Amino acid sequence: MAASVESVPLATSDPINAQILAVSEDRILGYQRDPFLSIAREANLPAATVLERLRAMLGAGVIRRIRQTLLATSLADGALCAWQLPEARLDAAFDHLFQQDPFSGHVVIRSTDAVNPGANYRLWTTLKVPQGYSLARHAAYLAERIGAEHYRLMPARKLFALGVGHVRRRGMEPGSRAEVPADAIDVQVVQLTDLEWQVLTELKREFTPDELVPDPWVGRAEAAGVSIGTFHEVAEGLVQKQVIGRFSTFLEHVKPLASGERVTRFNALFHWAVPPGREVEAGREVGRHHIMTHAYWREGGPEFRNVNVMGVAHGTDKPTVLAHKAAIDAHLAELGIPIAYTNVFWGGRSEIKPSEISPLAYAQWCRSAGIDPQTMRESPRSALAPSRTDS
Repeated sequence: MAASVESVPLATSDPINAQILAVSEDRILGYQRDPFLSIAREANLPAATVLERLRAMLGAGVIRRIRQTLLATSLADGALCAWQLPEARLDAAFDHLFQQDPFSGHVVIRSTDAVNPGANYRLWTTLKVPQGYSLARHAAYLAERIGAEHYRLMPARKLFALGVGHVRRRGMEPGSRAEVPADAIDVQVVQLTDLEWQVLTELKREFTPDELVPDPWVGRAEAAGVSIGTFHEVAEGLVQKQVIGRFSTFLEHVKPLASGERVTRFNALFHWAVPPGREVEAGREVGRHHIMTHAYWREGGPEFRNVNVMGVAHGTDKPTVLAHKAAIDAHLAELGIPIAYTNVFWGGRSEIKPSEISPLAYAQWCRSAGIDPQTMRESPRSALAPSRTDS
């Protein structure tokens, strides 16, 4: 007989929950026909136990969401965006981007030493705009809405690490890294067919607790209006197109969980400026360090002393996070990769949601905002960009 929800342990530190989460956060790669069975096999637990624990943790809010992740850099133009605003407008701008803009994903207020370049850029977001529409135009529209004085768009040129697994990173030693450098993944938007978008729309939707069942894609195939065989075939084809990321469970990055636990307290955005031409080499070395949840080649421009390798790490205490960065700095130095400048931007208030990437959803959003969708397309040049912003 199944245990009642009330009797199922919810703490991420519970040994069985930790065993599951160490796998389910970022170890299930690609598309799996039965992702919960894949988690169970990797965690060496019965599938029924995995489903019971995930259902309880999701229902209680300990797990924030469960979903198939996508490599959104392959589906939509995107960038990390740093916004400079008057301090008095910061929280209102945060609220607008999180609540009103479906295309802004991570929304974080960051701080650094005031004498460092870029310290006035307190609000950081990820922004993705669906195919056919203009990233620059959308950013200009947002700048007008939130009252930004300046902003900097920093598209990823290469991706070196992407996988947020907080539970498995607990207690990780500074300097822990893979035996070989990380892969350098190209950032290139892929064109999809109508059928592929039809399947992808259902594939990426978050799971509710009652959808956590064996063979969970059967209901999604029905919702997409295709057979389960077609759904599997299309989804596996999307893997080949490098559109599919991981099947993942997500915990809060900084905020306390519903159980009162904190999985992590410090969210650090690392910046490095390495010599032009060595961005890929340096990025692969940064990305091989196990603590890094994200690592990219992005151009920070003069606002950020021309940094070109960026990454994110999390930890429960600040000295440990800084020790991890020091280990990475030392590793780069040992390899003869000079660092002209480096910095850390610490995360404060933050919210995360999946960015909408559907062109149909973008057109609908435009109309709901009173915008002609055609004015937000790649051409002709929009008149929305205010002269007081730069990108």
